[in-house]
Amino acid sequence: MQIQLIKSQVYKFTLRGGFMKKYNKAIGDYGEKIAAEYLKSNGYKILDMNFRNKVGEIDIICTFNNILIFCEIKSRYTNSYGNPIESVTYSKQKQIIKLSNLYILSKKYFNYNIRYDVIEINLNNSNDFFKLNHLKDAFRTY
Repeated sequence: MQIQLIKSQVYKFTLRGGFMKKYNKAIGDYGEKIAAEYLKSNGYKILDMNFRNKVGEIDIICTFNNILIFCEIKSRYTNSYGNPIESVTYSKQKQIIKLSNLYILSKKYFNYNIRYDVIEINLNNSNDFFKLNHLKDAFRTY
């Protein structure tokens, strides 16, 4: 009886946003910091990070050569669930596009070309090595 209660409590804790949610958020935050540093070191100007509203969130918004770029950052320790890019589904793309339109309207950034990038970050377990893959123009509006 005691073991069942403990399993039940752990299960509820995980479902309500306990350990795994915090763990995944920490991985995501770390990946976003790596991506932001990478972009800055390659001449991109970061305008906003974690822009959110009721529709969702865009991880990084930046400019480069008069291009307004909306970046989705995907960080993983393992490819057990597929490559990070594979988690940017069609519905996620539509959400990012909708958010980007709201962002452009709110900031009045009408004189830019628009691009949607995905940055994949594969981490190792000790956080001392990562592989970064920057997919420029990963998807488009139709």
